[in-house]
Amino acid sequence: MAKAILGRKLGMTQIFTEEGKLIPVTVVESGNNIVIRNKTVESDGYNAVQIGFGDVKENKVNKPLKGQFEKAGVKPVKFIREIRQAAASDYKTGDVIGVDIFEKGDFVDVTGTSRGHGFAGTVKRHGFARGPMGHGSKSHREPGSTGAMISGHGGRVLKGKRLPGQMGGVKTTVQRLFVVRVDAERNIILIKGSIPGPKKGFVVVKETTIPNKRTAKIKAQLAEKK
Repeated sequence: MAKAILGRKLGMTQIFTEEGKLIPVTVVESGNNIVIRNKTVESDGYNAVQIGFGDVKENKVNKPLKGQFEKAGVKPVKFIREIRQAAASDYKTGDVIGVDIFEKGDFVDVTGTSRGHGFAGTVKRHGFARGPMGHGSKSHREPGSTGAMISGHGGRVLKGKRLPGQMGGVKTTVQRLFVVRVDAERNIILIKGSIPGPKKGFVVVKETTIPNKRTAKIKAQLAEKK
């Protein structure tokens, strides 16, 4: 069964290993995730588990969600996500999932909403070079030529063209991040490197979908140290 948990990004810090090596880490607070519903192929056409996290006032919950929480017999939560499973989940409605499902040495994929930067030009959004900065130039930060259009397309802009536009504020996943430490008492996970989103932003942490031989090798080394 795929391991996954919801949490909140607290920020970044750094820790030192026993060998004295500095590691930059992101702190994710998870707390207790509540299982709200189990979905199966027989009832819904696919296998998934619906989990929730985060306190919310009851007057902030709409009627459809309130009915769903009452049916499950759990208190309302702010952040809800479905985690697809290859087979039917062993969890039952109302079960609590803690950070201890992960351990040091696991590789995870973290999904969140990236920080929004509003409408941005090509220099900031795509890293285009500036034009001449002299007074005679009229294209200091303009994109300039981005290549001729392909004939036969009616002069339209092709999808994926690098132009000014909305930057950030989209669903983003960073894959194969290393779990450095799991603190079950304080309900936090330390993940090496940066993850999407601002401070206090909600994220989904789940076991990576692209493991390789290096993953098994690192886990074996950690097991030997124990």
